[in-house]
Amino acid sequence: MDTVTATVRMTGRVQGVACRVWLRARARALGLTGWVRNNPDGSVSALLQGDRDAVNDMVRECWAGPGAAVVKDVQSAFVEGAERFDDFRITG
Repeated sequence: MDTVTATVRMTGRVQGVACRVWLRARARALGLTGWVRNNPDGSVSALLQGDRDAVNDMVRECWAGPGAAVVKDVQSAFVEGAERFDDFRITG
């Protein structure tokens, strides 16, 4: 398995629409670890770790988001040397 870490930042109407809970559920279903949080600027950020294909799938799913979300943009980047996580959690 090719394990990778990626950061994701979603903008649009992504807070107050259960985006963090949705993202945690989808990430866990894909076997990913990491975290998701709301940002003060109204965006949602996440760190995704796991199989490269699963991470790429999650990034693609972020473009749709949960049903009530209106996602305007998704920025993602692979990163090196990130802390390792053993679960996926909501941090803020």
